[in-house]
Amino acid sequence: MSNQQVVDLMEHVWSSIESLCSSFDEVQWKTPTDCPGWSVQDQISHLVGAESDILGNPRPDHTPQNTPHVKNDVGESNEVVVDFRRSWTGLEVLEEFRVLTELRMEFLKGLTDEGFAAETQTPLGPGTITDHVRIRIMDAWVHEQDIRRALNIPGGLDGPVAAHSVGRFTNAMPFVVARKAQAPDGSTVVFNVTGPAGRVVSVVTDGRRGSEIDSEPESPTVRITCDVETFACLACGRGDPSEALSSGKITLSGNTDLGENIVHQMNIMI
Repeated sequence: MSNQQVVDLMEHVWSSIESLCSSFDEVQWKTPTDCPGWSVQDQISHLVGAESDILGNPRPDHTPQNTPHVKNDVGESNEVVVDFRRSWTGLEVLEEFRVLTELRMEFLKGLTDEGFAAETQTPLGPGTITDHVRIRIMDAWVHEQDIRRALNIPGGLDGPVAAHSVGRFTNAMPFVVARKAQAPDGSTVVFNVTGPAGRVVSVVTDGRRGSEIDSEPESPTVRITCDVETFACLACGRGDPSEALSSGKITLSGNTDLGENIVHQMNIMI
């Protein structure tokens, strides 16, 4: 994927979020989402805070008081920018989102290839600006989906942004299989993610390491099948693995005990 394509995806998801939220009333803005402790408005406040940080703006001098849903240092940092804006109207937060994403897009469109290759700190450690934008695309798509589920406005589950985001999650499945689920040596696991943005990913374990293999095995140790939305929810810690299995949102074949263990370990956001 070229740097221009990366910029296009970033612009697309920001535009999709702005269009989705532009007609919300205050009841919709304050609707809880399945991201613990966060409303629809809080989702946008989080995105605003992230892009504001990247622009180098000072963070609010604010200490949240009610934080039982915060579980780690990253959550504490996120909560500062979210809680600071809770007294605002949703439209005020959306306007800040518009201003900041416009500034960020001006910056990105002005970068040369050398600029995109510049080293920077990303949420996953040292990387390039390209690496960082790729993460921002996925993060924005995830939070757009949080909003859509909360308000029952489906959309955005196909197309290049969804495919990019799902790809980032499938890239983590070798780690999930080998390290988190500790699948036995030589296990082959096929993730069949269905839908226009889905893909089939095959993983083999070698000791405590997992790696993706090019060809799908004829008789994998376990096959895990689900749609894009279910896969993304579980990868982001939004869904209940037991409910997904019992409801049929996820189906297993082969070694179902191993499959259930892997499904319960799919959250890569913690």
